[in-house]
Amino acid sequence: MSVTYLGVRHHSPACARLVARTIERLRPAHVLVEGPADLDGRLDELLLGHEPPVAVFSHYRDDERSATSWTPLCAYSPEWIALTRGRAAGAEVRFIDLPAWHPAFAGRANRYADAELRYAEATARLRHRFGVDSTDALWDRMIETDPDAPDLAERLEAYFDAIRGDTEADPSDRAREAYMAEWIRAALAAAGDRPVLVVTGGFHRPALRRLVETGGGGARDRDAAARGGARAGVEAAGPDADAGAGTDAEAGEAGTGAGAAVVAAAEARPGPGAGAAAEARPGAGAGGAGRGAAVWPAVPAPPEGALSGSFLVPYSFRQLDSFAGYESGMPSPAYHQWLWEDGPEAAGRRLVRTVAGRLRDRGHPVSTAALVAAGASAAALAALRGHPVPGRLDLLDSLAGALVTEALDEPLPWTRRGPLRAGSHPAVVEMVAACCGDRVGRLHPDTPVPPLVHDVAGRLAALGLDGTAPVTLRLTAPDGLERSRVLHRLRVLGVPGYERTAGPADGTDPVVEERWEPRPGAGREAALVEAGAYGARLDDAALVALGDRARAAADDCGALAAVLFDTVVCGATHLAGPLVTRLRAGLASASAPGPLGSALATALGLWRHDRVYGVARDPLLAAAVDTAVTRLLWLVEGTAPGGRGPSGGPDRTRLRALVAVRDALLHAAPLLSVSRETAAGVFRRVAADPAAAPDLRGAAFGLVRVLSHPPRPGAGAEPGVADAVRAVAAPAVLGDWLAGLFAVAREELADGDGPTGDGRAGEGHAGDGGTGAGGGTLVGVLDELVVAMSGTDFLIALPALREAFAWFPPVERERIAARLIERRGLRGSARALLRTTADPLDLARARTLEDHVSRTLDGLGLGAAG
Repeated sequence: MSVTYLGVRHHSPACARLVARTIERLRPAHVLVEGPADLDGRLDELLLGHEPPVAVFSHYRDDERSATSWTPLCAYSPEWIALTRGRAAGAEVRFIDLPAWHPAFAGRANRYADAELRYAEATARLRHRFGVDSTDALWDRMIETDPDAPDLAERLEAYFDAIRGDTEADPSDRAREAYMAEWIRAALAAAGDRPVLVVTGGFHRPALRRLVETGGGGARDRDAAARGGARAGVEAAGPDADAGAGTDAEAGEAGTGAGAAVVAAAEARPGPGAGAAAEARPGAGAGGAGRGAAVWPAVPAPPEGALSGSFLVPYSFRQLDSFAGYESGMPSPAYHQWLWEDGPEAAGRRLVRTVAGRLRDRGHPVSTAALVAAGASAAALAALRGHPVPGRLDLLDSLAGALVTEALDEPLPWTRRGPLRAGSHPAVVEMVAACCGDRVGRLHPDTPVPPLVHDVAGRLAALGLDGTAPVTLRLTAPDGLERSRVLHRLRVLGVPGYERTAGPADGTDPVVEERWEPRPGAGREAALVEAGAYGARLDDAALVALGDRARAAADDCGALAAVLFDTVVCGATHLAGPLVTRLRAGLASASAPGPLGSALATALGLWRHDRVYGVARDPLLAAAVDTAVTRLLWLVEGTAPGGRGPSGGPDRTRLRALVAVRDALLHAAPLLSVSRETAAGVFRRVAADPAAAPDLRGAAFGLVRVLSHPPRPGAGAEPGVADAVRAVAAPAVLGDWLAGLFAVAREELADGDGPTGDGRAGEGHAGDGGTGAGGGTLVGVLDELVVAMSGTDFLIALPALREAFAWFPPVERERIAARLIERRGLRGSARALLRTTADPLDLARARTLEDHVSRTLDGLGLGAAG
């Protein structure tokens, strides 16, 4: 009777090979695997014949907290090989770790998150000793480049002993190790003279061996450690630990009391167990069993009233890849799949071919000479680093050296962990993508799914929404409204398949039709299974998801407004009242215009235009609109000297907030405690304040014109637009000011005072567009100002000018271009003028560079004239 401990790294091909060889050599009676013990009764389901990668998705919900987690498995995961090869060898295979809902996993959304990342000090010492940049490079150097080394087991033991060392595990790991030790002792008692194989994360191996040999662990030690783990989870997760399903923080505890209650329930009531585990006696652990009789540990069950479950879902290489943010295991899953299937030499050749093919397909030149140079460099690096053949990092470093010919702004991504950063070199992006791959797992057709999957399939079929054609829905028709609600509920749950491309929007004119376009359904199966954590029926699941979002929003009025809108379009109008009450409280204390504006647009749009959902003219919405307008006016005047300056560009969120204020003042004046005249006075003061941000001044100027038309009795005419533009002609200011003006007064300008209007006043010329009061046409003034700019000034002004004119829809921009062509006395297509083959900013920079070169050559007597 013996036990063999294999400490592995999750998703390591070298470790998977070692597990396979060990099972073949030992022919063990039991193979015990780190994984959720509450799934032991469903291992037949896990081994149906899926195409990895797949994952076990687990969820938990009670009155105080919610948690979700994944246990991913790919073809080269050591755990997957232990399960499949162990079953094939006739062994009893079992998961032996605590269930995913247990407080030991508080704050952890992935069961297989590497312990090396949690205990970074030890790995830092090893990285320094071996002179490598990252833990992945250290692992590649020690393990993965020679997967068939005869001393691989000894290398792994030395590596994980060095990681664990004298480090005191945290309470969560101690609770898990105490529980796993109970299973190992029970398997030893049941195995007789046959061996037992234990496959766990290498960090746990030293502790498990010690606990089993000394008789430590057991239920009492495990539950004490779990209490400490629950407290640690509370501290790590913070006050927002119950933020709802689908986030990395969701496995956190809502409070210390919740964690203690979970542990107490687990003590009082054994779980249903699985297989032999179902025979466990309440309170009986393997620690008290004699060597001649096996008493399998009880599987902790969730507290009474809690909802929990686990289901298999398809997984993808992108979800596994650490370059995409995955917190566990190996980066570059496609490369490691090739390594598992074909060995290091063939995997290296395939990597080079794939990188070259991807780059060539995307128009990046890759010469044969560059690939030959990369191959020679990889061989040299492998020899220098002591690798028997070029490994992943040898190949990537060499390809980068051969294909990237300019300086990089940051280190290569494989020297660290985490997603690619914006602006990465195209060759580097393609190298990472080639190593990642695009494989998506497939579940066996007989795989059980949660009830929600069947409910959704039935709903979509009954409503004719199970096809692939676009759908146009009339919301005033009962069948159209019902179909809309179903699609919105799926959207709220994050289930892909359809995307709404047109329909009612916040603060827009009345719209009673929606259009939904089919979209690629990648990930739909997994998303539906995961959404099953919210409920068994679509309408119930959507309500629970919305409730989670509302709790997570706290007093963020922008987030609450988004939840309110989704609640209404999902048909849960009975929940709108409490949401509006919370929204109004948040509006009164909001300190940023952006979220306030979003909330105002939502509340105003529902109050004004809703002819479908039954909330139009709701008094609670009216009160929220008044609160938002008052608060925004106070913020705009009180913070006018702040905000972005000339170099920061216009603040679009603030401008959208001012658009919402305009709409409220124009269309909901009876609701407001602030009159138009009072609001116009606020904007008049802001427009004249030289310390205010230019976009804010431009918007204030436009709002004065909108709210004061016709002019106030006894007041002089407001300054003309053209005169006002000349007053802000500085290149760093002009575009920002115009962005504010166009955001709030575009339509008013188009009616006669702006670029697209046909007004004739002052110094206007035929075809120039409208004018302000006595100052020239706006198009004419802008043309004069831009022509007068130097090349440098134009480069300064151009980005903000483009952003300003982006407030006009394409048709109106085309009209402006036509006016400009006509003004210049030219012929040509306005549409062609707007559709340049290159970025206008690049063209302007090129022109400025050419002018600078010409002047320099002329100054040296080398120009054409010389």
